[in-house]
Parts: sequence; structure tokens; C-alpha cells
Amino acid sequence: MLLLVAAAATLAVHNRDPARQAIVLSLLGFGLALLFTVLQAPDVGLSQLAVGSAVTPLMILLTVRKVRRRKRRD
Repeated sequence: MLLLVAAAATLAVHNRDPARQAIVLSLLGFGLALLFTVLQAPDVGLSQLAVGSAVTPLMILLTVRKVRRRKRRD
């Protein structure tokens, strides 16, 4: 689990495309949720699963989409 989290964090930092960063961030959130569950913190794991794996990457992807649409119009 620690290797998955470290690899996903490194990939998120080294990636330049915001859409890909959001996808990797989702994987990172899922890995952290699993890690929290293994470390016997299921409440923190569920929160991380909801926020870190779903809500935050979704908001980033929607923002990137909106910004790219505005750039195309200009």
C-alpha cells in the first residue's frame, strides 16, 4: 500500500497535464483510503474515499473542462 501511495504521489507531481493529474490524484486517494483501512481507521478511510477519490478529482476535471472551453472560444 505504501508503494502504491508513493508511486501515485510521484506520478501526480511529475505529470504536467491537469486532467491526468486529477486521474492520478483519484488513484492516490483510493490508495490512501485503503491504507487508512488497513491501519484500522475505517472512518478516515471512508472520508478519504469520498473526498479524495471522487469529489476533488471531479471538481478539478470540471474546472479544466470549463477553462479549455473558454480558451477555444477566444
